[in-house]
Amino acid sequence: AEPEPLADGLAVAIATGARVPAATSAVLRSERGRVSAGQLRGRNPEPGADIRPRGQECRSGTELLPAGTAVTPAVLGLAAAAGYDQLTVHPRPRVEVLVLGDELLHRGLPSGGRIRDALGPMTAPWLTMLGAEVLVTRRLGDDAEALYEAVSTSRAHLVVTTGSTAAGPADRLRPVLDRLGARLRVDGVAVRPGHPMLLAELPDGRPLVGLPGNPLAAVAGMLTLAAPLLASLAGRELLPLPAVELTEEVTGHATDTRVVPVRYPAAEPTQSPRFTPGFTGRRDGRTPRARPVRFSGPAMLRGLAGADALALVPPGGAPLGQRVPLVELPRG
Repeated sequence: AEPEPLADGLAVAIATGARVPAATSAVLRSERGRVSAGQLRGRNPEPGADIRPRGQECRSGTELLPAGTAVTPAVLGLAAAAGYDQLTVHPRPRVEVLVLGDELLHRGLPSGGRIRDALGPMTAPWLTMLGAEVLVTRRLGDDAEALYEAVSTSRAHLVVTTGSTAAGPADRLRPVLDRLGARLRVDGVAVRPGHPMLLAELPDGRPLVGLPGNPLAAVAGMLTLAAPLLASLAGRELLPLPAVELTEEVTGHATDTRVVPVRYPAAEPTQSPRFTPGFTGRRDGRTPRARPVRFSGPAMLRGLAGADALALVPPGGAPLGQRVPLVELPRG
């Protein structure tokens, strides 16, 4: 209940966190004072000491957090402290991954002209790091009927396929999309590797992202096409890409942007652009530097496995010291 106002010259015992009587000058902690013969003795506290005023953290009508803020445990605690029982949120986008290609082996050493599926094991974890809820990863080979059924019956917010984005005799994705009545919104991108990536709109409005079958090309498509799409579905703001300074010359494609895995020098620790608005890369404000890694061909993952980010090298290449845009790899 509302305590009675405190008259001049009087004190009253109070519990930590209790409502302070009106007209109270300050709180004297018990370890700093004592009561003797009805008299409170101790050093006078400063006015307002140990009193938390109402509205100290926020006033009525104040916006606590902007729309698009991820709901973390701290956000839940803040909402509860402010008296909210429910929050209106964007759910994590549900994603289904469909791995295409009869040439893929799913266990054991590559043999008989077939290769191991590298995309199936890494696509779902990276999509999860990008904010998705991956429902399932299905391996369909080059079965057009199975692909048609999987896409037409999927209940995911987003379907992601790997492989079969080109127009070869064994590539089933485009014919199936035509059969479904889907509309191609992105039909190839001027980037290497990854140029056959595609974005289709299914008849019910849901998107489908087609990643190329080469591993590094697929990662390029995932981070430059699927990641922004997931951010949009989740209501998250897209931040401008940070820049990085190359520590050596990088050759480029004649007409397309080249995606190059890079690593930060150990002596120059960076801040993550993904989680730091207004990223500069270094606390001194200088542009961070990055070194291209070896083994960065379209079908290679060895260089990517030790990389920190992807540098976007313009057509024609970039000399030593040139600033280029940077896409950081997702981290758990």
